[in-house]
Parts: sequence; C-alpha cells; structure tokens
Amino acid sequence: MSLSRSRIFLLSPANLGGTRAGYIMGANADSALACRLRQNGLPLGELFSFVSGLYFRGKLAYARAFAMPPPSLSGSFVITATGGLLSPETVVTLDRLREFAASDIDPSNERYRAPLDHDCRLISDLAGSSCDVVLLGSGRDPQVRGTSAPCFWRALGVSRRIRRKRGHEPGRALAALRRGT
Repeated sequence: MSLSRSRIFLLSPANLGGTRAGYIMGANADSALACRLRQNGLPLGELFSFVSGLYFRGKLAYARAFAMPPPSLSGSFVITATGGLLSPETVVTLDRLREFAASDIDPSNERYRAPLDHDCRLISDLAGSSCDVVLLGSGRDPQVRGTSAPCFWRALGVSRRIRRKRGHEPGRALAALRRGT
C-alpha cells in the first residue's frame, strides 16, 4: 500500500456468545460497563474491545494508527451481524447488542448480508478508486472464511483493492504499532 493512497479498515467482530459478553449483557450484569451500556449505550469499539479482549483491541489500535481515510469516511468500520458496517465510535444500546448476538454472521443469512452489501457499496462510492480497503480478521472468522470473503469484493466491486491482513493476533498487531508498520 502506498502512503499516498487513502486507507480504511474493516474489522471482524467480537464473539458475542462468550463469557465476557455475559458480563455486560447478562440480566444480572452490574459492572460499571454494564451499567453504562444499559443507561446510554457504549461505543461499539469499546464494547467489542471488552468482549474480545486483546484480539479486537489490537485490531482497533492498528486501524486507528494506520488508517488514512478519505475526508468523507471513518478510518475503520466494524462488521456486525445485522447492522452492516459501523464505525467503532457508533453508540450501541443493550438491545442492539442483543440483536447482533442473536443473528448469525453467515453470507447465506440475509439479515447479515443485506446491510453489509449495502454499506460496502456505499463505502465504495464514497472511498473512490484511490482508497485501499483492508480487512482485519482471521481466516477462521466466518465473515472472512470460505464464500463470505467474496461478498466484500463483489459489493465493493474491486477485488484488487481488498487486502486481508493476516497474523493480527494481539501481539503482532501491537508490535506492528510500536514499529510503525
């Protein structure tokens, strides 16, 4: 990727079916984070960083450090189960988080696919041809693996512009931040 080109990142989501998600989504959750979520909602990036821990936090830190978005776009977007692509700063309520948790991230799931395709087309139009779109996710993630990755390419219409960053385990992403690469 050239430094003169714009660059935005698509981040694979956190697993909302895990133990840490229960700490903030459970009926008896009473942590400060859970209370904030119930009162006014929380930024999606903060929520997923808590739920996923280092893995998502590393991807988000990398995206924030190396994004060079066009003026009309955020530098990163999080893939969601029913909301398409959302900025990490998007405030999410408990009800919306539960909606994400209740739906499968699967390219054959229309509740996942339709908003994702819509947002990919919109971002493609706003980004233009001089913007690289980098997918930060694991090959094990369902939205990256198998038949789902082409949905990004098809919706964006330019497979050459989509690059998948591999090896974004938390340590590698954070080490890359320190190196400036």
